Amino acid sequence: MEIVEELLSRKKLTPEEDALLELLVKLIEDFEDKHYQLNTSTPQSRLLHLMDDRSLEPEDLVEIMGSSEAVVEVINGRLEISKKQAEALGKFFHVDPGLFLFN
Repeated sequence: MEIVEELLSRKKLTPEEDALLELLVKLIEDFEDKHYQLNTSTPQSRLLHLMDDRSLEPEDLVEIMGSSEAVVEVINGRLEISKKQAEALGKFFHVDPGLFLFN
């Protein structure tokens, strides 16, 4: 990072310095992608987090999701949350329904 910052602070780079800068930036990006994955949450993990935060059990979502089977399937990751369910969950948790949908 120090080398990248030093190269970025220069007004003019030689072709070699420019190539080194590109290589270092690529290596840093690859490292960060591998070790510091951002936005890896899923609709299911967001739902589980909200449930945990409010000490809710799957039974507490049966009315919202339509059936206990639907709740279990969603929580276990075997079923995606429908748009209708996402809207109901959004109202229930007071959050954007898009949190429960894959983009």
